[in-house]
Amino acid sequence: MLNIRHHEDRGHANHGWLDSYHTFSFASYYDPRHMGFSVLRVINDDTVAPGQGFSSHNHRDMEILSYVLEGELEHKDSLGNGSVIRPGDIQLMSAGSGVTHSEYNHSFDAPVHFLQIWVLPDELGLEPNYQQFHIPPEEKRNQWRLIASRGGGRNIARIHQDVRIYAALLDQDTPLDYTPAPKRKLWLQVASGAALLNGNPLYAGDGVGILKEDRIVLTSEDQAEVLLFDLP
Repeated sequence: MLNIRHHEDRGHANHGWLDSYHTFSFASYYDPRHMGFSVLRVINDDTVAPGQGFSSHNHRDMEILSYVLEGELEHKDSLGNGSVIRPGDIQLMSAGSGVTHSEYNHSFDAPVHFLQIWVLPDELGLEPNYQQFHIPPEEKRNQWRLIASRGGGRNIARIHQDVRIYAALLDQDTPLDYTPAPKRKLWLQVASGAALLNGNPLYAGDGVGILKEDRIVLTSEDQAEVLLFDLP
């Protein structure tokens, strides 16, 4: 069963400096039909104006993944980390017992476009942690590249939940399939481009909740960048 969440149906807030689309209920956008999917709580599609950003604020008990599509995102936090996140980089912050951070557009000339993803952890009050690394495009091209899992690994972020998160770059007419384990749920998010999922057309910003499917097949008529969440 495929439950498609079309990009035009998402919540939307434009604050001038921030243009944000919400796949699930977030801040002032509330829809009881879309409160998350399994342990996936937030997918925000954010574009931040040059030189602008989120001033210092606090998080706790949440796994927060930032995935930059265009531009440069500058990060600073109370753990002492300071970095710039660019396309191809993976950043995962485990907020745990509490962390304060800020996120700004590193550029004063161009916007930054990124996905901010929140996953509910399976344990509260953990020690906060920060991870960042780069994945070359060739490691994601026409294949599922694991970017986060409970066990982690070399250039695989360790996330405190029974999830596996994959990224892929699809070329034209190159099929990519995935077979979930029994009773697992999948969420597919189209980050850019356009694709077909089991024959259903999808576009940038679309998401799909996938239940009780033995196998999914993804293709692109041009190019697409997608994220796949394998969830409990």
